[in-house]
Amino acid sequence: MLLIDTHLHLYAEEFDEDRKQVIDDALTAGIGQLLLPNIDSTTIESMMSLARQYPDVCFPMMGLHPCYVKENYKKELAIVEKKLLSGEFYGVGEIGMDKYWDLTFIKEQEDALRIQLILADQLQLPVALHTRNCTGDVLDIIDSLKLKNLTGIFHCFGGIQAEAKRVIDLGLYLGIGGVITFKNGGLDQLLADIELRHIVLETDGPYLAPMPFRGKRNQPAYLKHIAEKISEIKKCSLKEVADITSANARNLFGI
Repeated sequence: MLLIDTHLHLYAEEFDEDRKQVIDDALTAGIGQLLLPNIDSTTIESMMSLARQYPDVCFPMMGLHPCYVKENYKKELAIVEKKLLSGEFYGVGEIGMDKYWDLTFIKEQEDALRIQLILADQLQLPVALHTRNCTGDVLDIIDSLKLKNLTGIFHCFGGIQAEAKRVIDLGLYLGIGGVITFKNGGLDQLLADIELRHIVLETDGPYLAPMPFRGKRNQPAYLKHIAEKISEIKKCSLKEVADITSANARNLFGI
């Protein structure tokens, strides 16, 4: 049984003291492949170092995270485009919009998102979309662009049923992580009516650890707890969850 973590910031400083052990623990737990979304130009080298050290385990993406879109975002996007054209990356991410933390650069966030969506479509690479408090807005932007080749994931999906349907109708996946294990989170009720062929699994480590680790540093070995919760909700075996969601991830990222 193999699980794939489709969203993990393994290069983050929270892993500096025990990164190798975190990877070893993940492999022992049956999490065999890790997708690493980029943040901005400052995280590229540390991410690529992991990809070079663990070429069969760590698969890098390239993008500008919406929370790091500032006055210099055009310069950052030029770096993103140059890197993507190198052919070293498995997706465009983490990209999107965020209306939770800070709205100072929200117009720039939207511009950066549009540019990166078009680039992903041209290069036929999947996207990892961050849509905190603005799932509907991002869906509207995607609809307006009328892209022909767009694939990808609504990472850490937390929208409503109608938004989930729109994501699925676009041929994109719902990224399900630790929130599914939270009591009274509501995501379990939404997921009950969604087929496994529409979802992929993620930790978003070091953030959003599942129960019983909520509030602690998240790590890829904890993905099994997310898969177990989904098997409980869907009333199916853990193996079925692993087989289907891992196939989804492999097909999407070409790994």
